[in-house]
Amino acid sequence: MSENFHILIVDDVSDNIQVAMSILKEKNYQFSFALNGEQALELVESNSFDLILLDIMMPGQSGYEVCQQLKKQKNTQDIPVIFLTAKVDVDSIKEGFEVGAVDYITKPFHPEELIARVKTHLELYTAKRILKKYNLNLKNSLLFREKRFMTELEENQKEMIYVLTELMEANSDETGRHIRRVAECSRLLAHYHPSITEEDAQVIFHAAPMHDIGKIAIPHEILHKPGRLTEEEFNIMKTHTTLAHNVLKISDRKFIKAAEVIAMQHHEKWNGTGYPQGLAREEIHIYARIVAIADVFDALTHKRVYKEAWSIDDAVEYIAQHKSTQFDPVLVDIFVEHIDEFIAISRF
Repeated sequence: MSENFHILIVDDVSDNIQVAMSILKEKNYQFSFALNGEQALELVESNSFDLILLDIMMPGQSGYEVCQQLKKQKNTQDIPVIFLTAKVDVDSIKEGFEVGAVDYITKPFHPEELIARVKTHLELYTAKRILKKYNLNLKNSLLFREKRFMTELEENQKEMIYVLTELMEANSDETGRHIRRVAECSRLLAHYHPSITEEDAQVIFHAAPMHDIGKIAIPHEILHKPGRLTEEEFNIMKTHTTLAHNVLKISDRKFIKAAEVIAMQHHEKWNGTGYPQGLAREEIHIYARIVAIADVFDALTHKRVYKEAWSIDDAVEYIAQHKSTQFDPVLVDIFVEHIDEFIAISRF
């Protein structure tokens, strides 16, 4: 493997370069050389080196300055630098290590010492590169596994939402088409909202079907009552928001968490007169404000056990009239501006 190593020797005395090359030639290393710091820095720009033997005392830039430059550059900062020096005082050696050298060799060279130290640092450099590559591969592998795991978790959440939605359809007055229409309208509102990302729009789309999941626990005779609810019955009906919250709050996964927020807050009103908490304006999560409009629009325009369907015009007028009282004014403006698209969804 030694024949693949490329060593740069930097010394202003050419005889010193020749001596070093003669000593190391039996190892079949590849050599380049420079007579000053400027030449050395030019060479490292266009060549790849595994080790640099660097003289300290040179005209122009000193070895210390060259080493500092090497350690500042990303492509050269890891190359081991061994100082070649006749200066053996403690301060000179200390400065050499401070600027980033890995070792120093005194002049005149002792062949066995030069061969041994060069060999040691080449082996260390090779080991570090292998370890760095292994760590990078390991990191990439872990990132891939984590991403795959998170994707599986998200798919599991979507599947659980689908199962719960099917259960809700079987037990309440909510039809599968209503649930899908609310999801599509919610995603469309989110898509046009200037501060919501497409990722959030997808989260809302998958979580919106859970907006009335709490109705599973509402008594059948109240849920399917054909006439107007009494005050007591309406108070029981309103608990579907907190019932959903109490079940879903145990999870911090993004789809379930979004579903919990929507189920809890989609009956809150912009002016603070909604339920269950009486939240107002931006206190109401944007997800819930979006689903509130989608849910009311679809409920108004389709027949229920307790009412006939409204006309599209009447439903749109209701939402427009309740801008800034029941509904977020920004969302109402988006809804009205793109009404044709929402009408198309309502006909699914």
